[in-house]
Amino acid sequence: MNWFNCRLIGYGFLLGTAGVKALTSRDAKKVYTHVTAAAMRCYESAAEAYETLRENCGDIVADAKEINRAIAEERELQVIEDAKQVLAAAEEE
Repeated sequence: MNWFNCRLIGYGFLLGTAGVKALTSRDAKKVYTHVTAAAMRCYESAAEAYETLRENCGDIVADAKEINRAIAEERELQVIEDAKQVLAAAEEE
C-alpha cells in the first residue's frame, strides 16, 4: 500500500468526523427542524386537499344517482304511457 492510499483513508476519516460534527451541530438541527415543519405543513395541505376532493366526489356520486333515478322514473312513466296507448288501440278495434 502506498502513501497516497493512506492519505486518502486519513482524509476520508477526517471528512467523516467533520461531517458527523456538522450534521449534529445546533445549526444543522435548526435546519432539520425547519425542514420537518415544512414537510408537516405540506402533509396537512395535502390531507386537506384530499378531504375536499373526497367530499366533492361524494357529492358528484350523489348527484349522479339522483339523475339516474330521475331518468329511470321517466322511462318507467314512458313505458306505462306506451302500454296505455296499446291498450286504448286494442279496445278501439
